Amino acid sequence: LDPQLLRAQLLRSAAHQFTEGDVQHWWHPPGDRGVRTRCSDDLVWLPYAIAHYVNRFGDIAVLDTPIAFLEGPQLRDDQVDHYFVPGRSQARSGLYEHGARALDARLAVGGHGLPLIGSGDWNDGMSDVGIAGRGESVWLAWFLIVTLRQYAALAEMRQDAARAERWRQHANALNDAVESNGWDGDWYRRAYFDDGSPIGSAQSKEAQIDSIAQSWAVLSGAGRADRAQRALESVRERLVKSDASLILLLTPPFNVEQPSPGYIRGYIPGVRENGGQYTQAAIWYAMACAQHGDADNAARALQMINPISHSSDAAGVARYRAEPYVIAADVYGQAPHLGRGGWSWYTGSAGWMYRATIESLLGVIVRLNRLYLAPKLPSTWPGFDVQLVHRGTRFHIVVRRDGSQLGICFDGEPLSSPQDGIALPEDGLDHQITMTVA
Repeated sequence: LDPQLLRAQLLRSAAHQFTEGDVQHWWHPPGDRGVRTRCSDDLVWLPYAIAHYVNRFGDIAVLDTPIAFLEGPQLRDDQVDHYFVPGRSQARSGLYEHGARALDARLAVGGHGLPLIGSGDWNDGMSDVGIAGRGESVWLAWFLIVTLRQYAALAEMRQDAARAERWRQHANALNDAVESNGWDGDWYRRAYFDDGSPIGSAQSKEAQIDSIAQSWAVLSGAGRADRAQRALESVRERLVKSDASLILLLTPPFNVEQPSPGYIRGYIPGVRENGGQYTQAAIWYAMACAQHGDADNAARALQMINPISHSSDAAGVARYRAEPYVIAADVYGQAPHLGRGGWSWYTGSAGWMYRATIESLLGVIVRLNRLYLAPKLPSTWPGFDVQLVHRGTRFHIVVRRDGSQLGICFDGEPLSSPQDGIALPEDGLDHQITMTVA
C-alpha cells in the first residue's frame, strides 16, 4: 500500500545480511545485536520481496542502492546459532546483489534433491529436523522455485545471464525432486529428518499432513495440476475444521514420537504451530484455493479466519479471548483451549490477509500503474463494489455476475484487450470501471 515504507524495509533488511549471504534471524536496534543462525528460509524472503516490489512499482533504481554487509564470525560446525554485535564491512553492494547472494547461499540440497532445512524453515520450531545438516524441506523447495524464477527475470534484465541460467536450472531440478520425492499419495510431504524419515506422510504417527506444503504447490505455480488439486482436497478433509472455524497447520500434533522435530514440541498439542491454526498458513490455503479457481472455498476460508467470526456472540468472545478487529497469529486447535486466539496484532498475517482478500479473491491487482481485474466470484455472490484510490485518483470498480461473457468498460467505453490491464490516469478525477462475469 505504501511503496516508500516497503522500499525502506527492503533496505533495512538487506543491511542485516553477512558478506557470506546469510542473514540475522532477528536483531535489536539500535546496536543491531542479533542472532546468526542456520535457519533456511530467512535467506529467501529478501529476494522474494525485492522481486515483488520491483514488479509491483517498477522501481528499478532501488536495485543499485548501495548497502553495507555485516561482518562477524561464521558459525562453527558445533554451533546452531550465535548472538553477538556484528561489525560493518567497508564494501557496499546494491540491493540486487544482496538478494543474489542470499539465493546463492541457499542452493545446497540433501539426499532427496530437496533444500536443506537447516535449523528450521518458515516453521522455525522444526529446529532439530536438520540438526545434523542433512534434513530437507519440501515447502522450501516450492518457495525457492518461485523466488528463483522471479529473481532470474531480474538477473536477465541486468545482463546477469550466468546467474539467471543457474537459478532457473536449480528451480527446475527442485521441481523434479519435489515431484519425485515429495509426493505421498494424497498430499505432499513436509520435510525429511536427517535420517531420511519423512514428516507429513500418511505413514507417520504425528504431523501426517502439513498445510503449507500443499498451499505452496499451488502458489508457486510449480505443482503438478492433478496433485495440487488433490493436495488442496486433503487439506479440506484433514485440516479444515468448519465446526470450530479453524484451518489447522498440521495434524496430528507432535507429542512423543522420535526423532524429535525440535522446540515445536515444547508447545502442548494444538497450540501455535503444533497443530493449531497458524493464521499465516491458513491464509496461504485461502489464496491457493482462489488461485486454483475454487472461489467458494477461498471465501469460506477467509470468513473462518476473520476474527469477527470467532466473536459473534458471548460464548465466542469467552472462548476466543482476543480482539475481534485484528488478526491473531494463531488460534488453538484442541481442548481445553479450542478456539482461543494467541499473539494478536500480528502484522505479518494481517498483510497476507489483505492481499488474499483484495488480490486473490476480489482480483483487484495494480502493477506498474495498470489495473488488472481477475475476480474469483463465489457462487453465492451477485458481485461486489470496490473503491480504489491510486495516486490521488478515485476508481469506482463494479463487478457483477449477469450470465454474459466477460466484459470490461472504462467510463462507459468497452476495452478491447482487458487482459493487458487498464492504464490508470492520475488526473485527480473520479472514474467508473464496470466488469461483467458469467
